[in-house]
Amino acid sequence: MEFIKALIKNRKMVWQLGKSDFKNKFASTSLGSIWGFLQPFIFMATYVIVFQYILKTGSSGNDPYIVWFLPGMAMWMWLNDSIMMASNSIRNYSYLVKKVVFPVDTIPCISIVSSSFVALFLVAVATIVCIVFGYIPNVLMLIYIIFATYCFIIAFTRFTSAVTTIVPDFGNLLGIVMQLFFWFTPIVWNLAMLSEHATLLKLVQCTPFTYLVTGLRQVFIEGNIVTQDFGIYTIVFWVITLVIFLWGNSIFKRNKKDFADVL
Repeated sequence: MEFIKALIKNRKMVWQLGKSDFKNKFASTSLGSIWGFLQPFIFMATYVIVFQYILKTGSSGNDPYIVWFLPGMAMWMWLNDSIMMASNSIRNYSYLVKKVVFPVDTIPCISIVSSSFVALFLVAVATIVCIVFGYIPNVLMLIYIIFATYCFIIAFTRFTSAVTTIVPDFGNLLGIVMQLFFWFTPIVWNLAMLSEHATLLKLVQCTPFTYLVTGLRQVFIEGNIVTQDFGIYTIVFWVITLVIFLWGNSIFKRNKKDFADVL
């Protein structure tokens, strides 16, 4: 495929631009890139304090709330930040589209690389906390979930970046949709709460967001959505990811020639 070939050919450039993009966000501050890690870390810590000590939620079942919550929240912040940044990336890098012969297909991946620094830091924090509490991660499953996350983000933003470039209002709509997905994905609530609603439970489990959030959570705690029910949720996840990628790739290729005109 043209996109995959362009990504492999320009991987070093994408990596360098991604690093520069992350550093440039905080270039004018005294602490620099530290803010990029500090802000989401405090955000996650606040959620733990509110839901564990103030609201005293019982969503975590028999596991410590912090062990149950941190991996799921780390995954959501990774997905949300990467999708929102990559979806607006072509507009943010409009000068590359209009003035330079540049592989436009790779631009969303620059933002994905940029967001990965904070995302993997949050995953590392969640891993360390879980180990401290005696929950040893399943390394193979962790590697698989990270790989699956990148595949889904790339597939999803292949579509959203193209549409956002052509229709700017779509970026605002996407922000609302992601907020809805946050509350309909079991991040601050447990899937067990839907045990009496079998159809709704199956529907929620089949969404890619639930698959990835639950998958990273189960790297540390009991359960394995990857192989559950003969791997049906894994099959559904990869089918949805592939369909989104093929659909998004078609839309991207069809509209790529018009990007320079609308920017």
